[in-house]
Amino acid sequence: MNWEWVMPYGLPRKIRVVFILQLVLVSIAILASYYVVLFGLSTSLVKSILQKEMDYYWQEYTANPALPVPNVYNLRGFLLHDGEMLEKLPAELRGLDEGYHLLDDDRRMVLMRRHGTDRIYLVFMHRQAMQIGYWYGFLPVMLAILAIYLATWAAYRSSKRLVSPVTWLARQVSRWDPRNPDVSSLAPEKLPADVKGEAKQLAEALHILAARMTALLVREQNFTRDASHELRTPLTVIRVATDMALADPGLNPRMERSLQRIQRAGRDMEAVIDAFLILARESEVKPQREWFNVGDIVEYEAESARQLLAHKPVALQVELEANPRLHAPPRVLQVIVGNLLRNACNYTDTGIVKVTVEADRVVVRDTGIGMSADTVSRVFDPFYRAEPDRAQGVGLGLSIVRRLSDRFGWIVELDSVPGEGTTAVLRFVV
Repeated sequence: MNWEWVMPYGLPRKIRVVFILQLVLVSIAILASYYVVLFGLSTSLVKSILQKEMDYYWQEYTANPALPVPNVYNLRGFLLHDGEMLEKLPAELRGLDEGYHLLDDDRRMVLMRRHGTDRIYLVFMHRQAMQIGYWYGFLPVMLAILAIYLATWAAYRSSKRLVSPVTWLARQVSRWDPRNPDVSSLAPEKLPADVKGEAKQLAEALHILAARMTALLVREQNFTRDASHELRTPLTVIRVATDMALADPGLNPRMERSLQRIQRAGRDMEAVIDAFLILARESEVKPQREWFNVGDIVEYEAESARQLLAHKPVALQVELEANPRLHAPPRVLQVIVGNLLRNACNYTDTGIVKVTVEADRVVVRDTGIGMSADTVSRVFDPFYRAEPDRAQGVGLGLSIVRRLSDRFGWIVELDSVPGEGTTAVLRFVV
């Protein structure tokens, strides 16, 4: 595995970028300073040199009029006595006034001074001086930059060695399968020799944590498998026993209704178990799906809900404007619709509860006590109850509804007005 490709913004790359950026900035700063001194401050330095040479020459010339003008590699002098023709001077010096002048053609600096009737011109050969300064200045600058490069490279190599244990650790963790992490690579006896100190402590902590997570994952898988079997076993016994009891021709009507209620409660319990097991599984584990009619589920749950309204002046109506088909676990929709209907029946004391099936949604409306905006915002929280004094429920129904809906990409919305009722809408993709 190419670690740099897997993590293009990993720690080694960041350290390398920082050191390269540091080298570039330091080099630019050094070179910029060098050229500022070379081309900027050099003008002031040349003027100072010319002035001192001029003062010294006039001092010596006064004592010895036969003293020749300066004529060295970097400095040229020209002396013009009173009455001498300007043609004695180079052409570029003939029109210059007293003071400093820069000849732009070859960057020569000229200082002209009068001493009585005499005039002297000192010409500083800037180009030759610049060449000497360039080589005598450039070489130390390059050596300084090279020394900085070597020191930075050594620091980079040292930093890379220091972070290599962290890099190795991150590489090992990145290879883990989140559903089944391989913790053996972080076992203490398998750690490389350079993994020491804090990196070793971190590796050991991750090894312990991953081992615990693996154990929890195995426990969850075992629970899901065992619960799926064990919880259904007693329900199967109840269903078979009630079927046999209902087959008795001498069964009185009251007992028959009771057995039918037991059977219905058993089927509801199976649906709840299926829904809970779906929530307990990881999202990558797809539950079994089948095609079913939404209207059949709604009518079944409406029949169960009517038993909650047996002693209330509340009518429960079912209206099938459409009968869409869904490809999903039917018991999940059964749990969602059943919870919405039970909430509507429990919090409606008079009036009507109406269930409408449309092409892409199920709508449950009631004329119950309603809820405030604050209650609606919290009603999907676990264990939250709009009216704690009411005996029905413990506040988990709507929380389960929201979690199941989210699992299948469905949307649950509530709209309620205190004292007027509540409308619950379950929207799904057909």
